[in-house]
Amino acid sequence: MTLSMHPSTLLLTRELPNLQYSSTRDRFDETWEAPLSTLLGLGRAAGADFVEFFLERVNYINCLAEDDTITSISPRLSTGAGVRVFRGKADCYVSTNDLSFTGLKAALEKGLSILGLQLPAPNGYVPEINLELLRDYAIKKDKESWLAGCSSMREMGEILLDANAHLKQKATHVQSRRAVYFRDWQEVLVAASDGTFARDIRLTQSVGYNLLCADGTNRSSISKRVGSTSEADFLRSWNYQTDAEEVADSAGKMLYADYVESGNYPIIMANEFGGVIFHEACGHLLETTQIERKTTPFADKKGEKIAHESLTAWDEGLSQDAFGTIDMDDEGMPAQRTLLIENGILKNFISDRTGSMRTGHPRTGSGRRQNYTYAAASRMRNTYIAPGNYTNDDLFASIDKGIYCKKMGGGSVGPTGQFNFAVDEAYLIENGKITKPLKGATLIGDAKEIMNKISMCSQDLGLAAGFCGSVSGSVYVTVGQPHIKVDSITVGGR
Repeated sequence: MTLSMHPSTLLLTRELPNLQYSSTRDRFDETWEAPLSTLLGLGRAAGADFVEFFLERVNYINCLAEDDTITSISPRLSTGAGVRVFRGKADCYVSTNDLSFTGLKAALEKGLSILGLQLPAPNGYVPEINLELLRDYAIKKDKESWLAGCSSMREMGEILLDANAHLKQKATHVQSRRAVYFRDWQEVLVAASDGTFARDIRLTQSVGYNLLCADGTNRSSISKRVGSTSEADFLRSWNYQTDAEEVADSAGKMLYADYVESGNYPIIMANEFGGVIFHEACGHLLETTQIERKTTPFADKKGEKIAHESLTAWDEGLSQDAFGTIDMDDEGMPAQRTLLIENGILKNFISDRTGSMRTGHPRTGSGRRQNYTYAAASRMRNTYIAPGNYTNDDLFASIDKGIYCKKMGGGSVGPTGQFNFAVDEAYLIENGKITKPLKGATLIGDAKEIMNKISMCSQDLGLAAGFCGSVSGSVYVTVGQPHIKVDSITVGGR
């Protein structure tokens, strides 16, 4: 982007139509400072208390192999920006795919008008907003070459077809085999009237299996997905042979499993994706959006016991290559670690800028959004229960009769923490030992109750890739935990 007329602190509003910016849309860099500084100053001159611009470019592709055929390749390119305007505690958000100075100015004016603000008179001064030196995580961490290093379309197809062929060799009674991969490359730039000026490149990739087996009236369906950030050669390094063996083995065991009997049981939940229940049943209730809506039972519980003393939990954006890892959030704040619960005591909430302003809880680098059409909101990143002091043998030995939930499936959570989750792979525990496979189990509970019944945590913390939908769209997250024991929970079955 080149600037033909340099704005100064004495810029008058009547001069704005004569400003000419020539933007190069293939990169966000320091040349965006001048136009964004001018627009931010214009918003402040109109009476806004705070203004933020979020610019984004996306290069996305999805590839699906069904049985022995590539059935879908779906690329998507997008470019756009969003502007958020605050007046007191009220705010509005306007997005546009026009990144010219005129287009961004029109979006700003629309946002101002929604809040009852208008541009100053023709002779009004437009103050210059002094932005920080560009914090460029893409340059600092050598991310510019990531996109070029990813697999080509041809390579995607070849790997997925090879993976599906391997799954066919390992599984029996196969009804359908699916292997799916996506790559999501994103460049973002954040500029705000508090001086924030930061750029990042993100690369998120995921690949996995879904296997459906059938034999007469017997059915089983097992999925496995892995994901990563910051690895250009992620798909090439996928160990689909090991994943195929795991998925085929689980599907085979569940195909002829007995149905679980309904009742209250002690359970052991496996590590990795088992953490989805903590994410859904408790993590969301610790986001400041829930405090604003008065839909969390934990709103006034900071410093109080909300979980068993064995439970400590974190939310952070720093774990190497994890699915929810970010160098900065979508409001330009650097990533960090947030201790949510320590030995059962609620320590912190997950907060974005708006949540901090309206609830008083400090920002945690958790302002996230699906894309430029959404305003940022308080969202989880890598969220997990920390390792404890027990071994897996200790957990199993403590149960005379219970259920081992090895693979979790889908579920739902009510607005105040009531949940139900299907268990894709389960086993009966008798006298501390796994005895037989079970299917049809559903875990039913309430967040306030379940958190106090997690009495034992093992040492084998594992993380798993996930997708989280909420007020700011779908974002990539990590769920996780070690093996944990829940003293009692309602299990739906037959």
